[in-house]
Amino acid sequence: MEASQATSEPVLSSKPATKRSLLSSLMEVREATAGATAASTVPDSSASFKEDTYLLSTLSRSSEQKALRELKQLLSASPTPISMWGVPLAPSAPGDDRADVVVLKFLRARDFDAGQAHDMLLRCAEWRREFGADWVTEEELVGFKELEGVVAYMHGWDRRGHPVCYNAYGVFKDKVVYERVLGDPEKLQRFLRWRIQVMERGVRLLQLRPGGVNSIIQVTDLKDMPKRQLRAASNHILSLFQDNYPEMVTRKVSARRAPFFASSLFFNHLHTRCSSTCRGATITWDMVVGGWDLDYGAEYVPSDAGGYTVVVEKTRRIPATADVPIHHVFTAKEAGKMVLSVDNTKSRRRKVAAYRYVVCRSSS
Repeated sequence: MEASQATSEPVLSSKPATKRSLLSSLMEVREATAGATAASTVPDSSASFKEDTYLLSTLSRSSEQKALRELKQLLSASPTPISMWGVPLAPSAPGDDRADVVVLKFLRARDFDAGQAHDMLLRCAEWRREFGADWVTEEELVGFKELEGVVAYMHGWDRRGHPVCYNAYGVFKDKVVYERVLGDPEKLQRFLRWRIQVMERGVRLLQLRPGGVNSIIQVTDLKDMPKRQLRAASNHILSLFQDNYPEMVTRKVSARRAPFFASSLFFNHLHTRCSSTCRGATITWDMVVGGWDLDYGAEYVPSDAGGYTVVVEKTRRIPATADVPIHHVFTAKEAGKMVLSVDNTKSRRRKVAAYRYVVCRSSS
C-alpha cells in the first residue's frame, strides 16, 4: 500500500488490541490474505532471509538425517509406484535428487517425523490420483475463462526466480458473479478444481532441485473481498494447500490495494517486507504470535542509496505466551521502505504470526 493511496483508509487504533481479539480477527482471513508484504511490485528477499536450499549437507541434526533415511525406506516398501509433479518417489530414480526435495518438503511439514510425513505423503498421493491433479492443467474448465488474469493467475517471477501467483477476490463482491461461480456446492467444487489448476501451473514452474527454485510467492489483493461470503471457499483452499502442497510457498504478499494489511503466516522460515512510503508518512502496525516463540525486528530502509537504515525495533524473541500484541507507530523522515522481519530459522516447527498495518500520508 503506497502512502498516497492510504489517506482515505481507516487507521489502526492508537491503543493495541488484546492478543486474543487481534489473532482471532486476522486468522479469519488467513488464506485470502496470503500476505507477508505490501508493495506495488514483488520485492527481492533481503540477505537476512534464509530459504531452505534442500541440500542434504544442510541437515545439521543427526535426527533429521535419520528421518530422511527412514522415510525413504518406508517409500521403498510401497507396493505401488508413487510419483508427484513428475518426480518418481517410490521407487525413486537413481541419481535423481529431485526426490530429496519433495521428500524433505513433507518431512519439514511434519517436523521431521518420518511416520507422520509418510502418512501425509500417502494421503497426498491418493488425493492426487482421485482428483486427477497430474492432468488438471490440461483441462478446459467451462465458465472460468473470465476469471483468468483476474481472480488467480501465475505471472512473472521475483528477482530470485520464484514464480508469482496473484490473487484478487474483490470480483466476488458482485452478487451476480458470486452466484455464478460459487453459488452452490457443485459450483464451489468446480471453483476449487480451477484454483488447484492455477496452483499446479505454478508448481510446474519450479525446478524442484537442491539449491534451485523450489517454491512460489503468493500475492493477494484484499480490496473489496467479501470475507464472510468467501469463508467456505477460503477454508477449502487453505486445507487443500496445507495437506497437498507442503512448503510450496516461500512467501505470501499482500498487494498495495488492500484497505489494510491483515495476515496470518504459516512458515518455517519467514522474512516480511512492508510498504513503500514517502516522507512524512506514518506507519502503524500490530503483530501477535501463536503456538511457539518467534524472533521479530523492524527497520526502515531509505530509498536513497546514501541513506542510513534506521533500526526501529531491535530483533528480539517474542514469546507465544505474551498477552499483549506488538503495537508500533513510525513516521518516516524520508522516502523508503519499512521492513518487518519474523525469523524462525532456529526451529523446524511451523509457527504462526498474525499482523496488520496501515500507512497514512502526512497532510503536508
